[in-house]
Amino acid sequence: MNIVDSIKEKECINALKRVLREEGTRNLLLFLLGINTGLRVSDLLCLRVRDVKDKESVQIREKKTNKTKKFPIPREIRSFINEYVERKPLARYLFKSQKSNKPISRVQAYRIIKNACMVLGVEHTGTHSLRKTFGYHFYKQTKDIALLQKILNHSSQDITLRYIGVTQEVIEDNLRMFAL
Repeated sequence: MNIVDSIKEKECINALKRVLREEGTRNLLLFLLGINTGLRVSDLLCLRVRDVKDKESVQIREKKTNKTKKFPIPREIRSFINEYVERKPLARYLFKSQKSNKPISRVQAYRIIKNACMVLGVEHTGTHSLRKTFGYHFYKQTKDIALLQKILNHSSQDITLRYIGVTQEVIEDNLRMFAL
């Protein structure tokens, strides 16, 4: 199993948005929901139009933990979602495969994210980078590791910090500034 990183630079996130927009609205929406909700790709792929259309929040049952999770849809992407689903049937999967009425596979979702990252030369990424990117930027913005731990359903704050790649970053930043 390959370890993937979060996408830490906002310029890189914006560049990925541009690359994915060129590939199609579905792929961009996968990226946007992933980095703005922190959901695992397996939970994103289960979403249907009825789950998000004209909604401010969504409630799901997480595949991995079987726990119910409710999360708000960020205001910044609500209109984008509603535009995307406007004429789609309510029962349709949000990330429908072009080959069937099923959602795209996890492998296809991985390819979408990985290929967009490769275009920009961004390494060590995959679908889980979306969740890690959410975690990293949520922590950087709020500094609330306890809340992030709860959102990501981790057993300790140390696990959460390692997961989002902050522990090593903080160590290196502090060591750079340290001098006697």
